[in-house]
Amino acid sequence: MIETVLGLDKKDSANLVDNLNGLLSNFQIYYQNLRGLHWNIKGKNFFDLHNKFEELYTGAQVEIDDIAERILTLQGKPLHTFTDYINNSSVPVGKDISNDEKAVELVVNSLSELLKIERVILNLSDEANDEGTNAMMSDLISEQEKTIWMLNSWLGK
Repeated sequence: MIETVLGLDKKDSANLVDNLNGLLSNFQIYYQNLRGLHWNIKGKNFFDLHNKFEELYTGAQVEIDDIAERILTLQGKPLHTFTDYINNSSVPVGKDISNDEKAVELVVNSLSELLKIERVILNLSDEANDEGTNAMMSDLISEQEKTIWMLNSWLGK
């Protein structure tokens, strides 16, 4: 086994970098969706949702930076163009959404997609004995599961 400077298998690390770049791409789409929702929300729930979407995109911005820095820590190169993000994402793109329920549903659907990706990375990082990536994924999963629960409660589900 050829190891990285972190003591991890190079092949495992390269696979994690690829998957983390996929997560980074999806987070960038999620982030931009949140910006659009924040700007375009209308109706009686405007004030609450305008603030909530700002809270979520501010948090997503931090997560994006953490994911990119984890990729660098694993000696990879983070993707950084919109073309790369679009080509490597599965999070739904929201355009011209101003309805409160449609907006919240987009966030829930996006988070559900992120969770799928994060669980794959969690398993890969566990198998690679990569505790740094493992801890990051565990934290993201816990936070996003709670956000989904809260948003679904708002939707009456």
